[in-house]
Amino acid sequence: MHAPAQSSPAQENPARGPGITPARVPGDRVREAPGLLSRDGAVILTGHGNTSDALVVAAALVIGDRLRELYPHRVRTSHNGGLVHLHADSFDSTVDIGGVPHRRRHPDEDHVLVQCARPAPEGGASFVLDAYAFVDGLATSDPVLYDFLTGTDVDLYGAWAGLRGLPATPRVARHVEYTRTGRRIARRTDGAVPLHRDPASEHVDRQLGRLREAVHGAEASLPRFRLAEGDILVLDNYRCRHGREAHRGERTVRILTLRSSDAR
Repeated sequence: MHAPAQSSPAQENPARGPGITPARVPGDRVREAPGLLSRDGAVILTGHGNTSDALVVAAALVIGDRLRELYPHRVRTSHNGGLVHLHADSFDSTVDIGGVPHRRRHPDEDHVLVQCARPAPEGGASFVLDAYAFVDGLATSDPVLYDFLTGTDVDLYGAWAGLRGLPATPRVARHVEYTRTGRRIARRTDGAVPLHRDPASEHVDRQLGRLREAVHGAEASLPRFRLAEGDILVLDNYRCRHGREAHRGERTVRILTLRSSDAR
């Protein structure tokens, strides 16, 4: 049941393209989900109750004894919502409750679960990009951007420095890195800015803009899929970026992020 958190580089198969259509796994076959998540980076669990408890149960079933930390549930309701561009869930937030620090979000959340609590009556289809395949493709199609992603430090959340709960200390990292256990991280955050007084700030800003354009440009070609009420999309957050199309009417999702023992 407890398959490795990601496939080895030889198994990533970037030649297949960066689009992912997650396999759907009903509740009576949930033991297949860890292997599919390892292979594809994403899987959809069907047949679960439309409750926040179902997210916790799904996390335990798919991640198993590698589950290390769960972060608070988030409920997102949108009314006639616009396009949500490809992104990976990542943030760094700690709050004080009764004099005790409590972490609400972690920069190294390596899995995210999204449950459709109320599907939109029109639109709202989801799409997922395999960021490993996307980055590997840049090595030949855009080596300058590839070198930037793999070789340049940025402040991951500097654009949001004024938010309460966000640490004042810059979070310095590269967009593409590896954990000590060998997992590859392919980040995507709109909060990234050049390091303070970085002499290459203009170059960094230019490459951040080019990355945004490249990611947005990839969205139209990605396969679409819809989540029915209660469906849970499970993502390897180190590997995948996800988004959704605009929709009419009201749409609600529940989100649970976590860290496994394979995370940084």
